[in-house]
Amino acid sequence: MTYENRLKHLNLPTLRYRRCRGDMIEVFKILCGLYNVSVTAELFTLVKGSITRGHHLKLNKENSRLDIRKKFFFVNPWNSLSDDVVSAPSVMSFESRLDKAWKDQPMKYNYKEDLKL
Repeated sequence: MTYENRLKHLNLPTLRYRRCRGDMIEVFKILCGLYNVSVTAELFTLVKGSITRGHHLKLNKENSRLDIRKKFFFVNPWNSLSDDVVSAPSVMSFESRLDKAWKDQPMKYNYKEDLKL
């Protein structure tokens, strides 16, 4: 069996997928205030007063000269989530809604693929 087929057979997502999923869960926790707000207040900012499509918790993509700040959180995947996923009442329901939204991601079992938004 190929590596991808073994992952599918065992229902084990790739490390890349798990990291991206974990980042989305952490962003949800921060935006819901589950961490100390004085520590997390300046991590990222919400888009204010915009008429953009999508959910109400869109993040600003800030320009940065440092590579570490550019790759800190996945802003694009978060902004591409639907309002139903982002407006979950709890972390567990967010996780299940995210899994349902990302069930057909090619990156889930193929480490060479990128996240399809």
